[in-house]
Amino acid sequence: MSAVTPIYLDHAASTPLAPEVISAMHAVLSDPALCANPSSTGHVAGRRAAALVARARAQIAGVVGAAPAQVIFTSGATESDNLAVLGVARGSAWRGRHVVSSKTEHRAVLDALDRLEHEGFSVTRLDPGPLGRITPDALADALREDTVLVSLMHVNNETGAINDIAALGAVCRQAGVPLHVDAAQSVGKLPLDLQSLAVDLLSINAHKVNGPKGVGALVLSPAARRRIEPLLFGGGQEGALRPGTLATHQVVGMAEALVLAAQRREREYRRLQGLRLAFWEALAAAGGVICNSPLDEHGSPWILNVSFEGVVGESLRLALEGVAVSGGSACNSASGEGSYVLRSLGRSDLLAESALRFSFGRDTDEGLLARATVDVFAALRRLRPIAPAEGAPAVVHRPGASG
Repeated sequence: MSAVTPIYLDHAASTPLAPEVISAMHAVLSDPALCANPSSTGHVAGRRAAALVARARAQIAGVVGAAPAQVIFTSGATESDNLAVLGVARGSAWRGRHVVSSKTEHRAVLDALDRLEHEGFSVTRLDPGPLGRITPDALADALREDTVLVSLMHVNNETGAINDIAALGAVCRQAGVPLHVDAAQSVGKLPLDLQSLAVDLLSINAHKVNGPKGVGALVLSPAARRRIEPLLFGGGQEGALRPGTLATHQVVGMAEALVLAAQRREREYRRLQGLRLAFWEALAAAGGVICNSPLDEHGSPWILNVSFEGVVGESLRLALEGVAVSGGSACNSASGEGSYVLRSLGRSDLLAESALRFSFGRDTDEGLLARATVDVFAALRRLRPIAPAEGAPAVVHRPGASG
């Protein structure tokens, strides 16, 4: 008896490698001449590896509308966020010690902000609006004469809410404050053109767009580069902002993934927009289902966050053992707590804890979502009758357990 293929709906956490990416990386890994350090340009092998890195840098720059020299490779968006927030704040401390962000940022930003507060910086964390977005007026009101950085994400990783980066950037540019944008959930999926956007630092990665894990980039404007300090030291690679030997195959894989994502961006946007709306309408038929994601143009079509009334969140996730979904950000899943993002939107602790984030990708289709709907309905029918009353201690019901 063959096992049923799991229903993978956790693309916001990570995505499977695209076949084209596997081929591009394999070509590098299988060529003995490309084992060379790309910084070793004193011999032919090193120069060949360096040429592949340069080509990848140019491809990535092209996807986001930047110059190749602006692309600094990192280990992923978390490192890029840390480098942007800590590096610019520390490098600009002589100008001021105030930073503005929001309460719904990724932990890679929020924890970096906590670190800055330990170092004596003042941090303003903005409340999101009803749709989970930060308004330009709220940002403008938060800016001060000593503000040295604003850090706001493009697409929220839990709800899919899309910030108006163009409008927020205009506020920052008028005030002369650099804007850092965490674009981990939007690069290759939404239009991003740094030639027209007032964005000074952009964090991106590969594994959200069918590329390899462990590689990302921070894209810097010339002005931001003059303000930033490195977090790591030794070697001098990446303009001395991120020293360490580059993994040529990872860099090549990232470039291939982003180019492919950009090529199919508009088509995938329309396709997933229809699938997400149909899936939401199917789930809503269960009753007691609350959508936490904007379903219009202010929400990304690859993320749908839903709270289910009358169930213990952990029990629901365990009951859906054949469906790969998250309760929120994968980075917070080990805490067992309800989403801080949803609580910031005014959801109760119970609704925040009972939320599921369904996220879609290139292999998501109507058949997968139909199977997922059946599984969700079955879990709700089993768990709702045995859920504790509000205020009573929650009991986690594991698959196969009696009662």
